[in-house]
Amino acid sequence: MAAIIELENISKHYSPTIIGVDNVSLTVEDGEFVTLLGPSGCGKSTLLRMIGGFETPTAGSIRLADKDVTWDPPYKREVNMVFQDYALFPHMTVGENVGYGLKVKGLGRLEIETKVHDALKLVGLFDKVKLRPQQLSGGQRQRIALARAIVREPKVLLLDEPLSALDAKLREQMQIEMKHLHEKVGITFVMVTHDQTEALVMSDRVVVMEKGRIAQQGRPQELYDHPASPYVANFIGTTNFLPGRVIRCAGERAEIEIGGGRLSAIVDAPLVAGSTVTAGCRPEKVRLLAEGETAENVLEGRVAEVIYYGLGLRLAVELADGSRVYTDSLLPDRLALSAVPPLGQSLRLAVEPHNVFVFEGEVTP
Repeated sequence: MAAIIELENISKHYSPTIIGVDNVSLTVEDGEFVTLLGPSGCGKSTLLRMIGGFETPTAGSIRLADKDVTWDPPYKREVNMVFQDYALFPHMTVGENVGYGLKVKGLGRLEIETKVHDALKLVGLFDKVKLRPQQLSGGQRQRIALARAIVREPKVLLLDEPLSALDAKLREQMQIEMKHLHEKVGITFVMVTHDQTEALVMSDRVVVMEKGRIAQQGRPQELYDHPASPYVANFIGTTNFLPGRVIRCAGERAEIEIGGGRLSAIVDAPLVAGSTVTAGCRPEKVRLLAEGETAENVLEGRVAEVIYYGLGLRLAVELADGSRVYTDSLLPDRLALSAVPPLGQSLRLAVEPHNVFVFEGEVTP
């Protein structure tokens, strides 16, 4: 695939001490769905607005379809943006809203009607063409905003927290609809969100940002299973962080003393024996061991808390050193076969070495 967006050493400084984006380089391929993910203030929205031309960079360059657009205003860029509040005109019908940009562009009435029809059909709302935005649900208004953006056939669609105004159930539905829409239209989507689930569900690639810089980027599964730092591990999903000390490290295999027990882990780089580290693992990768069952990595502790969260039960197990390990191994279909362990009961937990990631030093969750 060819690059559609090329950011080279982009920075945005509001003052010597207030830095929005700090020397970011990023390439987005034509037709890719890329999400900029991170907490408020990490620079993701500023970066998106610079791509769209709504902010000017302090340094660096922006290329769109091999053309330098660093200083071009938004209307000179082949991009369109969908804002958080949809920005629909309340005095116009759905059809007039979707066709507004085409009218400004000078297209004829019949061509506008055809393009509006096709765009509304794409988002499944052609029957709403004569209604006004206030007569639509939140999800329908979101789809109208998408249709209005797509109808002008931009090379890139920019989405700034597009689902933030929707309730939880509708957000889940719209995540799938937007993913399918991207597959249908085939244009490049660049989205900003602070919602990790949204990013993982919808994206081809996720770019995690921290303090104006890229902390890690990659496919959703890659970031989830192999976080490059405690920040990424903590921001994407739930992670058990366990303090430990390296006993030995040979090749890609490290042995770590942890919580009164030991863990073997697969590591990317050698670790120094005796050094302080933090081991991480996902709760769903930690399983309960049956009586008499053995495993390579075993941690022993007592049930400190039982958390019900709808899809299953999360147990908090306190180890000998006082640290806690969370496990999601109790699911509803298993509850009929095994009673929920009471508080204080002793349990043995297991996690496979390839599901343990290790960070040097101590980590504050």
